[in-house]
Amino acid sequence: MAEEVKKAPTRSEREAAIKDKAGLVIVVMALFLALNTYYANSFSGQAMTNLIEASDTYNFFQAKSIKQSIAEGQMEEAKDPKRKAELKAKIDRYESDPVKKEGKKELLAKAQAHKDARDEAKKHSPWLTFSGMLFQLAIVLLSASIIAVDIRMYWGSWGVGALALVLMLQGVFLVI
Repeated sequence: MAEEVKKAPTRSEREAAIKDKAGLVIVVMALFLALNTYYANSFSGQAMTNLIEASDTYNFFQAKSIKQSIAEGQMEEAKDPKRKAELKAKIDRYESDPVKKEGKKELLAKAQAHKDARDEAKKHSPWLTFSGMLFQLAIVLLSASIIAVDIRMYWGSWGVGALALVLMLQGVFLVI
């Protein structure tokens, strides 16, 4: 019986094998890229919303400060003790109004909370940006592995994709 000599697979056979593998992996990488984009946009929206809220609250604080200054000037000019008492109560309310939570003290705390929330949301951005870039690179490597019929590029895209996934998880959960 003659020994069969194993032939190396032809380029077409290798291309077909890589296409079968890479096609599915491209879909998975694209899915992760879409999730990454969703999370990045969500955190970016949170940061922007909190920035606007902080700015609005600081503006309200400034308006209260101006009104308080005007009331203090009126109090200095007032002769009537009853009017002075009314203005003093008004000035105190401008300083702190725990009932309406619209005193300067409460507004400053509220603005700081929005600023802190904005800063927290911004921490996610770099991780998700780099993760998105790596997912795109992994998809390009997969596509190139099909064209070049190169299994090394195929496995390299797996490494890049795995790193992208780690960065995405860090970007979402901020573990480190």
